[in-house]
Amino acid sequence: MRVPAWGLLCAVTAACAAPPPQALVAYRVDGDAILAPLSASPADPLRGRDIIAGRDANCLLCHAVPETGQRFMGNIAPPLSGIGARLSAAQLRLRIVDQSRLNPETVMPSYYKIDGLNRVAAAWRGKPVLSAGQIEDLVAYLQTLK
Repeated sequence: MRVPAWGLLCAVTAACAAPPPQALVAYRVDGDAILAPLSASPADPLRGRDIIAGRDANCLLCHAVPETGQRFMGNIAPPLSGIGARLSAAQLRLRIVDQSRLNPETVMPSYYKIDGLNRVAAAWRGKPVLSAGQIEDLVAYLQTLK
């Protein structure tokens, strides 16, 4: 079967087009925590470990996390070893979603906030750094660090 050139161009363009940004899941802050998970999908701590060690979140630029086996770059933020014993999943969730709610002077990015931000690269405007599922995977991994 022969596909017309314009049909092939349309198929390639559609395959390369970025998916539209997903709507943010509404959440409620209770004190220093977000009690309800942002995703109904089961969280995976192994995916969370990959996120913490990966370049999307860049956690290792500021936090030491020896449990990942990865080299960390900085120490301007507290080490995350033992964080699962110090903070609940709900407390971790808020800190990842929007640490500035707890500390307006923080340098930690808001990983699930899209409004009220300054100097956001055009490619990231209107998009969270991490998806709701990635936030939950990250929380699940951090909870293993006891």
